[in-house]
Amino acid sequence: LATGPRQDNGVFYEIRTYDIKPAKMKEFLGMIDKYLHIRTAHSELVGFWYSELGAMNKVFHIWKYDNFAHRTAVRHALANDKEWQGKLISAILPLVEKQHNEVAYLVPWCQLGKPPKEGGVYEWVTFQMKPGGPALWGEAFQAAINAHINTGYTRLIGVFHTEYGLLNTVHVLWWNESADDRAAGRHSAHEDARVVAAVRNSVRFLESQQNVLLIPLQCSPLK
Repeated sequence: LATGPRQDNGVFYEIRTYDIKPAKMKEFLGMIDKYLHIRTAHSELVGFWYSELGAMNKVFHIWKYDNFAHRTAVRHALANDKEWQGKLISAILPLVEKQHNEVAYLVPWCQLGKPPKEGGVYEWVTFQMKPGGPALWGEAFQAAINAHINTGYTRLIGVFHTEYGLLNTVHVLWWNESADDRAAGRHSAHEDARVVAAVRNSVRFLESQQNVLLIPLQCSPLK
């Protein structure tokens, strides 16, 4: 099936989601904050968050790679990094119940953004779209995202379309100053005729949607 256009370079993002044992979340986050610098010496971390609402005992982290050869080289180097293996991997693996990863590209009309300041909250919204890729639903989906941006209540950080993992999945990362600001903005958006019209057009292609409120770790570049 046609997937439509994407960014014109090889850069992609690996999205990792871990389920942490409920009694071990505090220990896990402490280990990450203390030792993640060993991992980031090998490749670029976009962000690292834990779930607050919409999912429990989950962490989300996104890594940027120039291409697949770059990722292969990084994984090889990590396998041979004794400090990484000894100080962090051996300590956190017993705390993890499940791991999941996806490879995704930024959609061609989106560049990775940054929040205007530190200290806010992030919203990770996963849309499962109908088969066919952006060639089928891309324009309507973009119009719905832009309608939300144009209300001014939220800031777009990135829109990612899966290449490996469950296909026809789009992840949208938003930033707000607080959960209350997000709630107030959503209320305003739902009363905005422009947003309502754009969303109604887009949901024709929607299978499911999940929203998770995320809190960034201190070690996260996006925080």
